[in-house]
Amino acid sequence: MIHKLSELIEKAKNKPIRRLAVAAAEDEAVLKSLKSAIEEGIVTPILIGDKDKIEKIARSIDFNLSNIQIVHNENGADVSARIAVTMIKNGEADILMKGFINTGSLLKAVLDKDNGLRKGNILSHVAFFESPCYHKLLCVTDVAMNIAPDFETKVHILNNAVEACHNIGITTPKVAVVAAVETVNPKMEATVHAAMLKSMSERKQLSGCIVDGPLAIDNAVNKQAANHKGIVSEVAGDCDIILVPDIEAGNIFYKTLNFLGGATSAAVVMGAAVPIVLTSRSDSETSKMLSIALAAAMD
Repeated sequence: MIHKLSELIEKAKNKPIRRLAVAAAEDEAVLKSLKSAIEEGIVTPILIGDKDKIEKIARSIDFNLSNIQIVHNENGADVSARIAVTMIKNGEADILMKGFINTGSLLKAVLDKDNGLRKGNILSHVAFFESPCYHKLLCVTDVAMNIAPDFETKVHILNNAVEACHNIGITTPKVAVVAAVETVNPKMEATVHAAMLKSMSERKQLSGCIVDGPLAIDNAVNKQAANHKGIVSEVAGDCDIILVPDIEAGNIFYKTLNFLGGATSAAVVMGAAVPIVLTSRSDSETSKMLSIALAAAMD
């Protein structure tokens, strides 16, 4: 069991060094995070993009590229994305990372029916938080990809998060499906979906996890709050995964944890043939580097 995000670095070090294909690598923040990851010895990057621009940025941050492979492309970020995806399909790289490219353009290359990296039907964002207010790592999903997921999509999102947990050593994650209240209300779709997911778990239709819901966020993360409301649950107060009802709730929760809650995060996109490191412009350098470590630590 991993309790701190820094342990992801040690876990990644115990694996073969992963080859990381960076689509449109002309990005200072991305290159800074790669520099740190290389210093930790967890990845070998392959930088895809305009060589002159990449080298100019690297010089400005004192990043020595003498032993780094650069695949020159001056025909735009979309082409860089297709090159990165092709390299992964051909076994030349193990992880994909977003550089200076629109997320939609990167995902278009990933989801291409003929030449992409499709594995399942749904891609979803999986973030792990180390918070001073919680006793272990907390996974939150989906805060960045699926806007208003229907029930079937939530099943895929949940399974992607469970797979991510398994990949870093959380063998039976406890999943809290959160809503505004902890009781089922037919007028509140999130509570109905939560109850259905719990039922699926109890009937062994969801494997490798324990699911409860609906749970309000206080009950999900605080045992006292759950006890006060008479909630008897193996998940309440000890959840490993929080499944949010939609992107609005998830994105607000994600950024609140980081900017007001003192948390540190690492995140990947799951559901493709390989992990995808897709960080936000507002993520710290530490978070970006830990996201690379998370992808590199996965089985």
